[in-house]
Amino acid sequence: MMPIKIITTGGTIDKIYFDAKSEFQVGTSPIEQILKEANVSIEYDIESVLRKDSLEITEDDRQLIRERVLAAKQDRVLITHGTDTMINTGLALQGINKTVVMTGSMQPARLRESDAIFNIGYAVAALQLLPVGIYVAMNGQIFNPLSARKNVAEHRFEVL
Repeated sequence: MMPIKIITTGGTIDKIYFDAKSEFQVGTSPIEQILKEANVSIEYDIESVLRKDSLEITEDDRQLIRERVLAAKQDRVLITHGTDTMINTGLALQGINKTVVMTGSMQPARLRESDAIFNIGYAVAALQLLPVGIYVAMNGQIFNPLSARKNVAEHRFEVL
């Protein structure tokens, strides 16, 4: 089994809701709990790099993500990321000679009805099967950041 690096950056997947007067805020990532509940037995290492809504991620943040991917000893890297600017970060990662799969969710992982758990599982599987490259794994599909976009109205990703 190949070990994987997991980098968390925040986004909807990590958001929590405090009370009826609060908005969602980015919290600690639930990915370790999700992987434990799914009985994932592959070796993985989790690193929290950011805790931001993706609309707040800057070019400096993208450079930091790139540096952390390059520094990872693993050749396969999963990045959890907010969906609004996931493509931008995918573009910033181009040229890295590793298999990098980015995923996120349209609803926080902590909600009962969320695509987060499926997307994480799908991304972990895709990471083990795909060749070297940068990918977005969302809702049962694999996308190339060079030719994809988020369709906000439909709450999904699509090929340009």
